[in-house]
Amino acid sequence: MKTAEIRKQLHSYLEVADDKKINAIYTMVEDEIKETIVEYSPEFKAELDSRVNYYLKGGKMVSPTEMNKRLQSLRKKRK
Repeated sequence: MKTAEIRKQLHSYLEVADDKKINAIYTMVEDEIKETIVEYSPEFKAELDSRVNYYLKGGKMVSPTEMNKRLQSLRKKRK
C-alpha cells in the first residue's frame, strides 16, 4: 500500500476512533509532533500578513516558471 493511501486510511480512522485509541496513538508520536511545531515570531507573521495583503490588493506576483528562471540565473552567477 502506498503512503498516500495509508495517510487517507489513518485520517479516516482517526475521525471515528475511540478516545482510548486516540490517546494511545498520540502517546506513540507525541515527541515527533512537538518537534514539528513551528513557532513564528511576531515580526515574521507581520511580514507574511503584509505579503498576503499586497497580493490580495492586486500586487504584482511572479509566476513559478519566471521564479525558476531567476533562481537558475542566480545559481549560474554563483559558480
